[in-house]
Amino acid sequence: MSATLHPTRSPAPAGSRKSRRASKARVQLFHGPSRSFELHEQALPKHLGEGEVLVEISLATICGSDLHTIDGRRSAPVPCVLGHEAVGVVVESSRQGIVPGARVTWSLADSCGHCQACASWHLPQKCDHLFKYGHAALSDGTGLNGCYATHILLRPGTAVLEVPDTLPDAVVAPANCALATVVSALAQLPFPCRSAWVQGGGLLGLYACAWLRHQGVQQVYCSDIQPQRLDLVADFGGIPVLGDDANWGRSRERMQQECPGGVDLVVEVTGSAFVVPPGVQMLRPGGMYVWAGMVHPETVLQLTGEAVIRKCLTIRGMHNYSPLHLAEGLNFLESTLHQLPYDKLVSPAQPLASLEEAVSLTRSRGWQRVAVRP
Repeated sequence: MSATLHPTRSPAPAGSRKSRRASKARVQLFHGPSRSFELHEQALPKHLGEGEVLVEISLATICGSDLHTIDGRRSAPVPCVLGHEAVGVVVESSRQGIVPGARVTWSLADSCGHCQACASWHLPQKCDHLFKYGHAALSDGTGLNGCYATHILLRPGTAVLEVPDTLPDAVVAPANCALATVVSALAQLPFPCRSAWVQGGGLLGLYACAWLRHQGVQQVYCSDIQPQRLDLVADFGGIPVLGDDANWGRSRERMQQECPGGVDLVVEVTGSAFVVPPGVQMLRPGGMYVWAGMVHPETVLQLTGEAVIRKCLTIRGMHNYSPLHLAEGLNFLESTLHQLPYDKLVSPAQPLASLEEAVSLTRSRGWQRVAVRP
């Protein structure tokens, strides 16, 4: 069974709506950095608007961007409900093709479908009227805008995808951020592409290794400055190389010996601008550099135009994804479920009421993702 991408703005036939099982949701309110979360009751909507879908969340995971918001490195309106990686079950639907009881995940952004970004540029994640789950004030709409909650209300311009029953919740939840972003970033590859260097051993880096190997790339190196973040690289098809000051010289020499002339592709998912000069240096003439992690303003580059031009390089930046990339990601998970150790990525689920403890577990970096179950 493949992931199904549904239309975003078609109302359900009359009489298709069913009653909800509860009148209130429980949400964890974020009030700002250095402040405790507040477990709060939020009313469920009495009636759904055209195209809306009410989902009861089965499992959410804590993304690195959520941690950045909690720590004050990223701004957010407060109070709000954080969290954008999740899977759940439809409670009520006002959209054609989405029925109560369906197990679903959804795009992290809601888009209008009509502006130039949506209709002409095929970049719905850059919509003129963009709404992002987990990044909106409680006062925006029903307030059921994030995944650290028992319920979320999906808006009419949100892609909703049915999830195959074969995929466990913990495998699906990170797909609508980390995996879909990787699929989007790697939608275009240089030709030929026999070798790649993934900069960063976090979840995006592991997904990138697996995706590239699945696409037939023969040698996929993956580097990080923290040795423990390389523990799972080989399991996901990559070749681990240490990128810290003490070991980078040997790692670079190894890659140069095994890839004479340079690698075909470099993928940045570290969030650090310091990796860019060595990435350019390691690329072969005509190679491609994909940037997907440097989403912060403190990423000023130490790079000359000459270094790019003389090598005839292609540099591609990609932020978030379109719904089709999420569908591709779910299909990839289904096809590789028994080939890759996805069970090593996500922690045992922590209760929603213990979100503070779950955030602390995330900071310990013992897991690529920490799970939260309502």
